[in-house]
Amino acid sequence: MKNLFVLHRLSTRYDEALGDWGGSLASLAIRLYVGWQFMKAGLVKVNDWGSTLALFHDEYKVPLLPPDLAAYMGAAGELALPLLLFVGLFSRPAALGLFLVNAMAVISYPQLFSFECPAAVNDHLYWGILLLVVVAIGPGRFSLDALIGRKRLG
Repeated sequence: MKNLFVLHRLSTRYDEALGDWGGSLASLAIRLYVGWQFMKAGLVKVNDWGSTLALFHDEYKVPLLPPDLAAYMGAAGELALPLLLFVGLFSRPAALGLFLVNAMAVISYPQLFSFECPAAVNDHLYWGILLLVVVAIGPGRFSLDALIGRKRLG
């Protein structure tokens, strides 16, 4: 039995450091990857604003919001929130905000509830899960949130 405890202690010796540094690297990778996906979508929207407005009027069915307001809010969220994720500032609120933008995009797909659901919905599912990971584990040590937290405590 003693050997079991020794083996367990050896196998878990670096768990805390691996969790801290590995989790921080994973969070950074998620923040950069998912943030970039939304930043690209926001840039496409503003680069062809006429088409964006037409899509929000004719294709996307955003509930409760007028199409123009939904287009402005969607583009603003896709451009501003990724910047916060990139630097790790207000990371959890930014990830939660992008999660909501993402959810609204999925809900607004015209074929979502038909048998012709677009394959892009799968991407949104993965992005949503990754954003919830950032909400759950936080931005990690490679973020302005962590730097500000260290300054505040130190």
